Parts: sequence; C-alpha cells; structure tokens
Amino acid sequence: MRHTGRTIGTLAAALIALSACSDGSGDEAAPAAKASTAPGVVAVSKEQETRLGLKWAAAQGVTEAAIATLPGTIAPPPNARVAVTPLYPGVIRRIYVAPGDAVRAGQPLALVASADVLSRGADLARAQAQLRVAQANAGRLGKLAREGVIAGARADEANAQLRQAQVDVSEQNRLLGMAGASGRSGTYTLSAPITGRISKMTAEAGSQVDPMQAPFVVDAVADYEVTAQVPESLLGQVHPGMSVKVGEVSGTISSVSQVLDPETRSATLRAKIPGGTGVVSGGSTTVQVRGPAPAGAVRVPATAVTNLSGSDIVFVKANGGVAQRKVRAGATVDGQTLVLSGLKPGEQVAASGTSELKALVLAQ
Repeated sequence: MRHTGRTIGTLAAALIALSACSDGSGDEAAPAAKASTAPGVVAVSKEQETRLGLKWAAAQGVTEAAIATLPGTIAPPPNARVAVTPLYPGVIRRIYVAPGDAVRAGQPLALVASADVLSRGADLARAQAQLRVAQANAGRLGKLAREGVIAGARADEANAQLRQAQVDVSEQNRLLGMAGASGRSGTYTLSAPITGRISKMTAEAGSQVDPMQAPFVVDAVADYEVTAQVPESLLGQVHPGMSVKVGEVSGTISSVSQVLDPETRSATLRAKIPGGTGVVSGGSTTVQVRGPAPAGAVRVPATAVTNLSGSDIVFVKANGGVAQRKVRAGATVDGQTLVLSGLKPGEQVAASGTSELKALVLAQ
C-alpha cells in the first residue's frame, strides 16, 4: 500500500505516541520495552498488536506453486458427447433427469407418448395374428404332405409363409424395442446411450419432440479438455506435463501451442481434467497453472508482502516485537504470494496491519 509523505508522517507520529504509552505506566515503560527487544526488532506489546489490528499467518512450505491464473473454457474430448434423439415424434409426458445429473447407460431420461408407436403396436398385433394363422396352416399342410394326401410343394409353400410371418413379427418387435416402446400404451422411453452427465437439456413436460431434435445431450464421464490463452510473457514457464487446477479438480497440460495470436499475443494451452463438481462442458472457468516451486520457497497471504525503500519486505514475529525482513517475492495467485527467499516455513508474518508497521519502522 502506498502513502504520501504527509500520511506516513502523521501515522508515524501517532504510532510513536502509541508506543510511548503502555497500560498507564507513563514514560518509564518505553525504555523497559526497548531494553527487552533484540537489535532490529520493533517493540510491540500485545495491547499494541490489538490496537494496530495485527493478524498473523504462518509461512507455508510448498513443493508446487501457482504460476498464473488464466480464463479458460471446458469442452468434452472428441467423440465423448452424444445427442439423444427420439425415434418417433410425440409429446413428452414425464422427465426423469435434470441438467447436470449423472446418468448411466440405459437409464430412462423421459417418457414420450406417440401416435406412431400406437400404429407400430397395431402393426405388431396384425403380424402376430398372421403368424398364428401361418403356424396353423404350416402344421396342417405338413401333416397332409407326410400322409401323401397333398403334394410336398404345398407344405413347402406354407412353411415359407410361416417364416415370412415370423420375420414380420421379429421386425416389429425390434423397431419397438429400439425405442423402448410399448405398442399397447403408445409410449416409449428416451434412455441415456452412454454413462455420463446431462450437459444440455431442452426437454420439458408437454413439449413436442421429433427425430430432428435432440432434447438431451450426454457427455461421457471421462477426461474433459480445458483450453486457455497463455500470455507471451509466460510461454517460457508453461509447458506440457505441468499440472492445472480447475476449481477442486486437478489435471495435466497436454500441449502448449508455439504459435502466437498476433492480436492477443498469446498461445493456446490445452489440458486434460477429469469430470467432477463444477466441470460443465461448454462453460467458462478459471485455470490455475502450477509448476515446481523453487527450493526453499514458501507461501504467505498477499497482504503480508509490502514494499519499503524499494524492496519487498514482510514483518516477522520476533521476541518482544516485530522484525522487518527483506524477501524476494514471486507471483501472487488467488490471494497468496510465493516468497522465493527470505522466509522459512512456520515463521509467523503479519497478514494485516502492515501499513501501521511500516510507519513504526520509518519513525525509528
């Protein structure tokens, strides 16, 4: 945080006055406090910590660090998206799923009433009746042929008609079965063709459907692909094999284009991520690119790092007060700053009240 000279001076004066007082002991408390602190440590009592609004956070050791956070788009992998289209036109009576639901292969999605299914059911009934007639006729003529009453050719003809009737019944059953239809009720069921997640749904109870529509789209539960644009300044730091995070899901970079877009001066990153909460095909997202952290690096809240006299510093909790520590700061992502050197894991740093501490240091 930046201050003008007048603001820093005023704040410093106020803090000098604050540090000169203690719990009613007057001017004699200041020398005692200074005597109890090590060189380079600004004496800060517990009461002063409260008044200054100081809050502490431990520096966390890291083996992997966020390099950048980029806007991205999620898409299913090739051949992993299936549109569910009805075989017969009709009207949706019931819907069993909602957008985003996980489904298994064969799971019912909707019940559709169709006049075509009723007609197909009537065709099946007629074919079954003809089959029964053909069976009886073939049986009777076969017996007569064996007894020599009629020529064998007539029995052969009856058997051919029987086979044709059997094929007709089988075909009508197959056509109804493909749609999960019941010819008697005139309804059929739209089912999930694959195991996955409902990524798109336009179906509504009472709405009409036909074979030219796809009221449901199912994305396979497998790896998704996320794409993002990598700025030219980061191209040397981002490469295939590095990890990414999309929400709570982690994935791996599969490719980074070497061709820069002349307008945006960026290249396309592609990464594979598994399906999970918040992973919605076609949706926009935030892609956090992560890579190996330098040896000895730690992570602290971004509010803990400030600038003093042109150097990045943090304020570290010390015996009897607070010590100013020069550090080398790296990238800041999602409110956390990577400190490359100058801090050890576990050290307590001031995560708030840094402006007030700067004023105290300048007043020394």
